[in-house]
Parts: sequence; C-alpha cells; structure tokens
Amino acid sequence: MSVKISVVIPTYNRVDKLREVLPTLLNQTMHPDDYEILLCDAGSTDGTAEYVQSLNAPNLRLLVGPNTGRSGARNRGIDNAQGEIVLFTDADILADPNLLAIHARYHEQYPGQAVVGNEVQVKSLEEYKLFSQDPAAHSRHKPTRKLLPWHYFLTGNASVPRDILIQVGKFDLAFQGYGHEDLELGYRLLKAGYKIYYAPQAINYHWHPVGFEEQKGRMRLAGHSTVRFYRKYHDLRICLQMGMNPLSMLAQSFLTKYKFILNWLDSLAPKVKLAREIVYQYHYVSGIKEAMGQQ
Repeated sequence: MSVKISVVIPTYNRVDKLREVLPTLLNQTMHPDDYEILLCDAGSTDGTAEYVQSLNAPNLRLLVGPNTGRSGARNRGIDNAQGEIVLFTDADILADPNLLAIHARYHEQYPGQAVVGNEVQVKSLEEYKLFSQDPAAHSRHKPTRKLLPWHYFLTGNASVPRDILIQVGKFDLAFQGYGHEDLELGYRLLKAGYKIYYAPQAINYHWHPVGFEEQKGRMRLAGHSTVRFYRKYHDLRICLQMGMNPLSMLAQSFLTKYKFILNWLDSLAPKVKLAREIVYQYHYVSGIKEAMGQQ
C-alpha cells in the first residue's frame, strides 16, 4: 500500500523530548503502512541517532543533513517524502492517537487544500496528561471555525499535499533564526488560491516550557523576521496583522523613554500575564525597529 502521509519533524539535540514525542506518533490509529515519520536532523550529538535505531520502527526514517534552520530541515523532509500529504510537526509536540487519521480524512473531504489542526499548549507532561482529557477547553480556535487566515498556518500541526508544496516553492531559506517561515508559506498558499481548513479534532500538544528571558530574546528575533516578511511582499496587510504599525511603534518608544515603567512591568511579568504580554510586545517591536535600522 502506498504511503498516505509523511510526517516531517525538524530536530537538533532534542533526544530527551523525542523519547516522549516519537512513541505518540508511532502509536497512531492509522495503520503504520499508511504513514512514515521523517526525522530531519541537523547533526545531533546527543544520541538521537542511537535512540531512533533502538525503536526499530520500519516507518521511521532519520534524515541527517546540514544545519540550515527549520526551513532547510522541513524542505529536506518534503524532498524525501513518499506520502501524498506532508504533515509538519516539531520535536516537542505530542500527538493525539487520531491525529494522522483526522488529517487524512480532511484531505479526502477537501482535496488539494491545506489543513491546520488544533495545537494545545502545555508546560509539562503532567499538564499534557490533564489537558488531553478535555482538549476542546484549551483550543486556539472555536470548533465551528471552518477556514483559517494565513497567519494561523503554524507548522506544529499543519498538512499540505506534497505537489502543492513543491509548486509554491516550499519553505523560504531566508527565514533563519526564529519565526514566521511557516506564516510566510501560509501567505503564499493563500496567494496561490489555496484554502486552509481547520480540523479541531486533529489535536496535538506543544510541550514548550520557555523561560521569561529566553522568550524576550525570541520575540526580538521574531521582530526581525516580520521585517523580512514585509520587505519580501510590501503588503500593508502584513504590517497590520503582524503588529508592525504606528501604534505599536509609539508604545515601544514610550516604554523606551520611560524605562522605569518597563522595569516595573518586567518585575511583574513572571506572575502577571498582562504585564508579561506587554513586555513581550515591547521586545517584539524592538526587534522590528532593529531590523529597520531605527535603533
């Protein structure tokens, strides 16, 4: 039987996460002959290869290549995929047992289109076990939502026919660092006339505990990617959707001028969600300004 779905996972030195993640993908309700898992490794030195070999799974392949970022790793997966559909996820995302079967069902219902599933955020394995009892309570979108805009094309839980990925040009290797290589591909898919369907029952769990200081750095890098994204297309809708607008710039300038307010928010951020979001937004817009050469 031909492979229906190729699951593509970029990874680099994440064997501790893979020990939890890969078993959830190897134990799907879809028959193992109908899907393959392509682990696109950038030369890990933490025992990833040995762990993959120990699983002795016929439908799991390790593709080792140069470290060209997540875009390059995913493109390597696309190039080597044998499935009609390519499903993207990550090395820190745990899959519901029905994940692949539901993606396959949506592609049968909406052939030649993209599908995005329900990615639930969890901070620990304990939270994963708790949330998996009622994932709908933690969904990103309403279950009744049918179509998604390009800025929700997140490659933690997204699938596209392989021929369409090749047609639109796969992932842009210019998006290095952190952020937006997936959104930019979603933008191109919609621009080419394809739709992004939402599959709320196609659930996975993003086990992604990130510290406050680390996230501030990531937000700055995401700001750099936003400028790269806009300069590629010069579409004002990207500015509006991605927070690259005069109001955000003014707010960042205000907090830069009155640093004592920023410091106060920074001290509150670990415990107060609103303060944390404001601080993240400050660093995101700071990254935009850095990339634009304004500071």
